[in-house]
Amino acid sequence: MKPPLSSSPSSSSLLKKARFSPFIFTLLAFIVFVTILYSEDFTCIFSQLDLYSSQSTHIHRSISNFKKNKHKLAFAIGETEESCDIFSGRWVRDEENRPLYEEQECPYIQPQLTCQEHGRPDKDYQYWRWQPHGCSVPTRFNATLMLESLRGKRMMFVGDSLNRGQFVSMVCLLHRIIPESAKSFKENGSLTVFTAKDYNATIEFYWAPFLLESNSDDAVVHRIQDRVVRKGSINKHGKHWKDVDIMVFNTYLWWMTGLEFKILQSGEIEDKEKDIAMVSTEDAYRMAMKSMLRWVKKNMDPKKTRVFFTSMSPSHQKGIDWGGDPKENCYNQTTLIEDSNYWGSDSRKSIMQVIGEVFRKSKVPITFLNITQLSSYRRDAHTSIYKKQWSPLTPEQIANPTSYADCVHWCMPGLQDTWNELLFTKLFYP
Repeated sequence: MKPPLSSSPSSSSLLKKARFSPFIFTLLAFIVFVTILYSEDFTCIFSQLDLYSSQSTHIHRSISNFKKNKHKLAFAIGETEESCDIFSGRWVRDEENRPLYEEQECPYIQPQLTCQEHGRPDKDYQYWRWQPHGCSVPTRFNATLMLESLRGKRMMFVGDSLNRGQFVSMVCLLHRIIPESAKSFKENGSLTVFTAKDYNATIEFYWAPFLLESNSDDAVVHRIQDRVVRKGSINKHGKHWKDVDIMVFNTYLWWMTGLEFKILQSGEIEDKEKDIAMVSTEDAYRMAMKSMLRWVKKNMDPKKTRVFFTSMSPSHQKGIDWGGDPKENCYNQTTLIEDSNYWGSDSRKSIMQVIGEVFRKSKVPITFLNITQLSSYRRDAHTSIYKKQWSPLTPEQIANPTSYADCVHWCMPGLQDTWNELLFTKLFYP
């Protein structure tokens, strides 16, 4: 039996568990220092998907078998009870340890996510901490440990605006302990790079909402309704991802355009005449998942790198989903959904089944960050109307705030900081 999760592991026990990697001597000394300096429990949890037990079991087994039969995953410094699922739990009020930073303290948050600056009257959404059932995660994100582990390395988030939000959250969690002269933040097309100069480390975001080449690849001008994706084109973006040490993928929202999706078979995306095939959304998404796994297998060394895939970020567009008025959405919602069985819209289920099917057949080790259900409870945490509006509001919209509330993106600080706490947990205690 492993010790109870509430017990803090001593530095000697960590040393016994650790297997040396190329940078372990630096990390080893640091772990001893941090364990003494901080009373905070570094105990974390290992588990995989919980949304559908069959998909969950298959993905869990593939990663567990890889870990057992080949080698310990990169960056791991300990392990915890396998019966513990950090993605199954409840939200608890924690005004002592939340928020993890203040909105005005992080200059990197995009104006479409700064809810307080744009007039949100309450801060209740900032004071919730995720508590897994039967196990625990640290109540404070340890930025020092994260940065030390990133020394000389690259961490990259690849995907859409929701993954960009998780990237910005990670930067906000880390930048406070870095002197102003020792950090930089640069945007260049699809790539945004935060650099911690003293650590020779970067945290990066790469805009690729489909992972594959598409007509929505411009990082600024990409609001295209008639979306087209090129089959087998992941290398178009993938050439910018090589040599990354920690990769966090996401792709979901941009696929949800209807029952069918346009796939470019040949020709150029910009061409007026091109060979287009119409396929189901599920088949199009399956194609992207398989391409991602093939790219990871070919380009990432599991002895040195870690790959994560963040599950679907839920929206709260229809009050009827949680038993509310059909005309309401996330606007003016300041409380959590308390039904522990709440799932939300059925539209996500077919995509989850695709993920389960593709991952089940793959032996590529990817850690699944199952943030979907825990985020589904958080109808209170969206930006709603409290964001920069890129187009002037009409008198009709102003009279009916529900009509223009953003129920997709999330205020910062807030929910996406929890996503990164869980990422932190799975990175070091897989």
